[in-house]
Amino acid sequence: MRNRLSRQSGFTLIELLVVMVILGLLAALVGPKLFPKLGKSKQHAAKAQIELLGEALDQFRLDTGRYPTTSEGLNALITDPGVTGWDGPYLKKKKIPLDPWGEPYHYQSPGTHGEYDLFSYGRDKQPGGEGEDRDVVSWE
Repeated sequence: MRNRLSRQSGFTLIELLVVMVILGLLAALVGPKLFPKLGKSKQHAAKAQIELLGEALDQFRLDTGRYPTTSEGLNALITDPGVTGWDGPYLKKKKIPLDPWGEPYHYQSPGTHGEYDLFSYGRDKQPGGEGEDRDVVSWE
């Protein structure tokens, strides 16, 4: 009985190493499948932000009769650019959000694809691209 009480219970070094190897193998198998989804989620987040900015731009137009000019930019949604009828701010945030890659959204009015163009160049920060590098645009 005394011998049993003096033994300490716990894991051996071998058992801990086996568990760590199993966890490492699981991470190596699951990790690569999750990384592409991270890029897609940034694309979806950018599309959602562009849609919300588009709604704010539409509200600006309803109040003022026009979209902000390119020189006024998206800041016209937060601060009054001196336009008659402005009833903002049109965004709850105190500043214009950056795209998921940390860059400002590009805004042009009048746009080449409609009354305004609002877009992000994606991960590569260059026009065009495929996959995660694909541009996220308001006109699609």
